[in-house]
Amino acid sequence: MNSSDQDKQRNRKIAANEADRQAVGDIRVSMWAIAIAVFAGVTVFGFVLAWFNR
Repeated sequence: MNSSDQDKQRNRKIAANEADRQAVGDIRVSMWAIAIAVFAGVTVFGFVLAWFNR
């Protein structure tokens, strides 16, 4: 293999690793967004329930 082929192979591996890292980051952000939305929903539901039962 010449230097150009080695560079291309290295760049492909770097791109694949970066794509994997990006996917993990996206999943982490999505999980936080879901958790915050659930927390907000439960809080609003609690306030509404307390309001109707006063």
